[in-house]
Amino acid sequence: MLLKSPNDAKRYQHFELHNGLKVLVIEDASSQLAAASLLVNVGHFQDPSDRPGLAHFLEHMLFLGTSAYPIPGEYQSFIDRHGGSHNAWTGPEQTNYFFDIEPQWFEQALQRFSQFFIAPLFIPELVDQERQAVDSEFKLKYQDDLRRSYDVHKATINPEHDFSKFSVGNLETLANSEQRPIRDELITFYEEQYSSDRMTLVVLAPQLISKTRAMVEALFSPISKISWTPKIQAPMYLDEHLGQQIHIQSLRDLNKLSLSFGFDDMRQHYRSKPLTFISHLVGYEGQGSLVSSLRERGLINSMAAGGGVNGVGFRDFNIVYSLTEHGTEQIDYIVAQTFAYLNLIQEQGLVHWRYLEKQQVHERAFLYQEESNALDTVTHLSANMGLYEESDIIYGDYVMDCFDPELISTCLSQMKPSRLRLSLSGPNVKCDQESPWYACPYQIQTIAADRLNAWEQPSLASDVYLPAVNPFIQHSQAPLEKIVEHFSGKPVCIRDDAGFRLWFCQEPQFDMPKGHIYASLDSSLTVASQSNIVRTRLALELFLDHLSQLTYQAEIAGINYHIYAHQGGYTLHISGFSEKQALLLKMVLGNRTFGQFNPQRFEIIKQQLIRRWENQSKAKPISQLFRQLTSLLQPNNLPPQLMAELVKDVQLNELKEFVKRVYSKVHLEVMVYGNWSLRQATAMADFIGEEIVKENGKAAMETPRPLVNIQRTGSLRYPISCPHPDHAMIIYYQSPSTSARQMALFTFCNHLMSSTFFNELRTKQQLGYIVGTDNLPLNRHPGLMFYVQSPHASSEQLADAIDAFLDVFPILMFELSHEKWEQSKAGLISQVLDKESNMQSRAQRYWVSIGNKDWEFDHRQQIAQWIEQLERRDLVHFMMTLKNKQRDRIIVYTADKDTDSHAAFEKGELIEDRRVFQTQRARFYAH
Repeated sequence: MLLKSPNDAKRYQHFELHNGLKVLVIEDASSQLAAASLLVNVGHFQDPSDRPGLAHFLEHMLFLGTSAYPIPGEYQSFIDRHGGSHNAWTGPEQTNYFFDIEPQWFEQALQRFSQFFIAPLFIPELVDQERQAVDSEFKLKYQDDLRRSYDVHKATINPEHDFSKFSVGNLETLANSEQRPIRDELITFYEEQYSSDRMTLVVLAPQLISKTRAMVEALFSPISKISWTPKIQAPMYLDEHLGQQIHIQSLRDLNKLSLSFGFDDMRQHYRSKPLTFISHLVGYEGQGSLVSSLRERGLINSMAAGGGVNGVGFRDFNIVYSLTEHGTEQIDYIVAQTFAYLNLIQEQGLVHWRYLEKQQVHERAFLYQEESNALDTVTHLSANMGLYEESDIIYGDYVMDCFDPELISTCLSQMKPSRLRLSLSGPNVKCDQESPWYACPYQIQTIAADRLNAWEQPSLASDVYLPAVNPFIQHSQAPLEKIVEHFSGKPVCIRDDAGFRLWFCQEPQFDMPKGHIYASLDSSLTVASQSNIVRTRLALELFLDHLSQLTYQAEIAGINYHIYAHQGGYTLHISGFSEKQALLLKMVLGNRTFGQFNPQRFEIIKQQLIRRWENQSKAKPISQLFRQLTSLLQPNNLPPQLMAELVKDVQLNELKEFVKRVYSKVHLEVMVYGNWSLRQATAMADFIGEEIVKENGKAAMETPRPLVNIQRTGSLRYPISCPHPDHAMIIYYQSPSTSARQMALFTFCNHLMSSTFFNELRTKQQLGYIVGTDNLPLNRHPGLMFYVQSPHASSEQLADAIDAFLDVFPILMFELSHEKWEQSKAGLISQVLDKESNMQSRAQRYWVSIGNKDWEFDHRQQIAQWIEQLERRDLVHFMMTLKNKQRDRIIVYTADKDTDSHAAFEKGELIEDRRVFQTQRARFYAH
């Protein structure tokens, strides 16, 4: 029997088909969608040595037609039409396929899905086309620092270990010829590897388990069971791969130091989780921590402990530091302090009460785990089925019921200098080699014996010690009292004063002792000028840095906070267990002016922000275009490169005065939602009001959020310099109105177009890997955008392809049957009205509604009603207007390639200067 949370009302049934396929069927009466995930224990580790990327290529091909459903794209269209989504991924040892859909269409979707694993067609012309898609995916990440560092990792381990293989594939590794047809090898790989007993299937639906089980048995029993022999994996690291220092040259201006230690397979210890306990202590950031000490010395910005590649027979444990410039000169000191702290844990840290603290955090997370949506549930559990015993498929992630100090001590003893793999990455490190697939410069050398000896018994800094007892952790196993005394079904405004508005809502449905506090602070000063916008961003970074040590214990205990800038000021969001949120709230707001400004931290944080913003110019082109589009249309949302320049001039003394002035005249919008009484909510509101609004004696109106109005502009083009070899383009259409009808029109249009646009430009034309449409509302104005990133097509070709699609699509609308029209409409309405599965998503919806002035919280219902009323002629008329090349729109595109200067691309009037354009155009204003 599966162990599950007391708050989990779902029913589970675990069984195995006669062909060895392991199945978990879930009955969830409250779910708005049905979902399925099939995981195959086959990944790039199983690729033939002379065919890297074959497993990944196979994953792509299974979507492109089966014997029972031979039309490519039909599966995707069926899912999209019925309110669902679909995808897949290929990892080192696994490939996961998944989808969700409206429950009444689940069986038909499952029929299509099951055929992937029974009778795929591998249509010859699509095999060759999809090779281009895999190559585009490879090129998309060619300048991604994470992929580049993985490539170096693969090049510096035991070449006999399967992790050393190139995983993605490209046109070279998947070459097709008469002498060696790639299609034949795909079929052979599929027939030899995709065995039913290497698969785990999880299905979730609101219908009875018995009905779902019958469907599964009928549809998945035909999957073949193939004789296969598990491969004995070579060790990942030989002796010569340890005690090494590796330099990796990054493209982004970001210096990282990684201390990595290799372990054997640790999955059998999931009930005791020794490495989780070690990472809990190593990664501690509170007072007296290693992180705090290194930060105070100006050496690091952050640290993460515990991550690393893992699989059958191997596990890496990484301690990764983000370094300051000064830190790059003090590598040996940082490493020595790390080993000194590991020694301290070995000597003093292996005590039961410390383990109990981490255990309690896990137990409470399990006891009060929030419901995931259907798709996340099935994909997660399909992986867990191969990791844990049957009873622990759900509980295995949380269980820590076996304190084993000897095992923890043994793990710590393996984290010693002689077994260290030290990696230093940055833009200026010295290198003498290139990685094989991503051409990443690197250097590898043996760490000198005197350095290793110095790290064996180093002295620990006097300001570093193990963490004290965490006052935020609740050790009682008894469930907290659930407060339900006032429930209106939606937030109610219980205070509307000058400069202050409070919304309150209890939440009895999810039965959780949790809550959410949102507080949005508006100050016109924060956006009064471009300089003030960057001052606000810098001040918030200093705020977060100042809080990190003070609040870390609360975050460990499951009480979290997030602070982020918006177009009129900033927002504070506190979430998690409710009983001590008020304490955290007072701690955060009580430090909002940061106490004493630290000049050293000021400079470090400023330089960190500059690097972060400058590094965004190295992101994938489509991401850069999206940022530039929103910055062009939202004057209070500056482009990152401009912010990087402006913040350089900000000085410490002026920022002190600026922060004081920000709080001198403010407007606060607060929402308290969750397990609180009205009295508690009022008390928190009183504190916020007294602390921020009344203390200064001045209240303000909300800060207007301007949006550039592009009506009656015709077609505009905005070229963006981008060093990436790919071309990219976004074509954006803006709604002149914020009405529910306009939202329905733009949303439905996107819903109808998305799968056809993808199939036409991605699958058929193979323009690139990133292809899509989206509804992009800005400041409550709906917007429709079409986007493509291509490794080979020019801007002219991309624009022509998008325009050609827009020319043809209205005709396709006439060919759409009445049945499919109604199905598409019903599917979208289901998505719009989707009921939240947890408090997190409901709190977010409430807060967005408040920000959008949807104070009846019924905007979704209004949109759904308008979708229902839309007729085919409404959509055709709207789409016909998109055909007009002079229609009001913005084309944002990459334009610094030798073969495609923006002078050669002349579709529309050129926007030469962002500020001039914003000044000359009319604006919409939202409050």
